[in-house]
Amino acid sequence: MELRGGRMFKKRGDYSYIIPREGKMRTEGLIFADDRMISEVEEGAASQVANVATLPGIVGRALGMPDIHYGYGFPIGGVAAFDMREGIISPGGIGYDINCGVRLLRTEVIADDVDKESIKKICVRIYNAVPSGVGSSGTLKLSRNEVRKVLRKGARWAVEKGMGTGRDLEYAEENGGMEGGSPGDVSDRAVERGTAQLGTLGAGNHFIEIQKVTNIYDPEASAVFGIKEGQMVVMIHTGSRGLGFQICDDYLRVMRTAVSKYAIELTDRQLACAPFGSDEGRRYFSAMKCAANYAWANRQCITYRIREALEYITDSGEVELIYDLCHNVGKVEEHHGRKLVVHRKGATRAFGPGASGVPEKYRSTGQPVIIPGTMGTSSYLMRGTESSMTEAFGSTCHGAGRQWSRKRAAGRLNGEEVRQGLGGRGIYVISKRSRTLAEESPQAYKDVSRVVDICRGAGLSAPVAKMVPLGVIKG
Repeated sequence: MELRGGRMFKKRGDYSYIIPREGKMRTEGLIFADDRMISEVEEGAASQVANVATLPGIVGRALGMPDIHYGYGFPIGGVAAFDMREGIISPGGIGYDINCGVRLLRTEVIADDVDKESIKKICVRIYNAVPSGVGSSGTLKLSRNEVRKVLRKGARWAVEKGMGTGRDLEYAEENGGMEGGSPGDVSDRAVERGTAQLGTLGAGNHFIEIQKVTNIYDPEASAVFGIKEGQMVVMIHTGSRGLGFQICDDYLRVMRTAVSKYAIELTDRQLACAPFGSDEGRRYFSAMKCAANYAWANRQCITYRIREALEYITDSGEVELIYDLCHNVGKVEEHHGRKLVVHRKGATRAFGPGASGVPEKYRSTGQPVIIPGTMGTSSYLMRGTESSMTEAFGSTCHGAGRQWSRKRAAGRLNGEEVRQGLGGRGIYVISKRSRTLAEESPQAYKDVSRVVDICRGAGLSAPVAKMVPLGVIKG
């Protein structure tokens, strides 16, 4: 046993530590980390893993990914699975930004053939076409009835409007839309917030990056994914915007009442939940699906604008989707011969070779897994593994993970100095707010290469390629 940050850990292997079961815990906790990373895990985040382990119907261990940090209820980087009959569903286990996710687009352009001035022009064109920032509104102004269509259809709504192709749906998790979401379970306030934000980036850690592929680690998988060294790719990171936030907020109030109704004992009120099969659980799961669908439609609309912005350096149709996946979502999935309700918050699905739900093209390799870094460091394309299915319900990390709060970063760093520093390294950055650049500076995050190495060592996902930023659009 080792005492780290006020929490007892038991080393299980080079890349994992057990939080022993004690008190009201129904199972153990497990954090994927090496010796150095475990010493850096916040005490509060480790305690949140232990708290999740107290929830009714939990199956297996409560998990923390290598990018774990403190969140609302569940830690960010938290994964937990629950029995469909005995278990619960918790908005805190999915997050406020429902289906905050990432997609990776490939071009046939060689990055070194595009000069810095052209990179700047591309970023400006995208920045002008994709509104960003807190509360930003887009050029798409939808009626409430049209928003409800988006909530049912997801990315398919945008494709039907001419903003994509069937291939875009084929290479998105859940084909860009979850079945069974009923707009009737979404409040009028949430629908209203969705009328003007489709096709917008938002703020915080959301971004669009023009990137260059610098390293190929798995030639076989990279060939299947259609990615090669020197290639220009584009990464998009955003979610369900104000609509998803409102749905989470609405149902947290519902769940606080449900906790008393169903006599659920909580160690943390932020874990407010309801039995999955209850009326409250059913309605939240339905509304969550609607928010997830809005997020997929949002990323699809942004993809359309990016293709327009790139037309002057590449023929239309040469910007193809590699994959789109979500970070904050709950799913009914089969693991270990059982159907379970899997919560992933700040964690990515990483289904291995042959797994159902993975596009046929990727069945031999495992699904693509996209791990963004920071605007000044590398990002990674990985693939799901068989061991991820057995060890972590088919899950892996979702990014670098914060090591400083936004407040701490803004207090220590100057946004314009961050911009100039990145510019000196050849990275063009455009953002509406200087403060955002301070909050999202590389120093505020863990070393993404270390996070990726732990995922590799723990068998959660396997590296395929590394990308570095050339141009960044931030909120």
